Amino acid sequence: MELIPDRGCWVCSYCDSEWAPEANVDGVRVLDASALDCPICVVKLSKARLLDYGLFYCETCQGMLIQMGDLVPLTDDLRASRGSPDYIGRPPDPKQLDRRIACPQCRETMDTHQYFGPGNVIIDTCEPCEVHWLDRGELKRIAFAPDHHYST
Repeated sequence: MELIPDRGCWVCSYCDSEWAPEANVDGVRVLDASALDCPICVVKLSKARLLDYGLFYCETCQGMLIQMGDLVPLTDDLRASRGSPDYIGRPPDPKQLDRRIACPQCRETMDTHQYFGPGNVIIDTCEPCEVHWLDRGELKRIAFAPDHHYST
């Protein structure tokens, strides 16, 4: 079996059949191990897919490393597919702004800041690598938060 990351599945080189892993409770399909370490748990991140987006996922803490260019389209797609009511999150803990974690790609310290979209979350960003680190549940908080731009 050969992993086809862009399709989120494994393909048998003998019979061309495809197999895709089941999505977990977060909707993430874990595909394969990666060489990157989780900045929180320091275990190997997994290559994964959420909807049609590739990301790196920590199976221990459920954090996600997402490409900057994918964050807004991914949250838009999650928002469009949601079947749950709006989620009004608690205000972020200002102490989270003091956290310093290393980027899994370049190992430099990521910028910790409040996400200025919906969701009341604090995220970590590495501008040179163009990635965001989101802790467990933060992506759903962003996607399911009420936002006046998406009101109908």
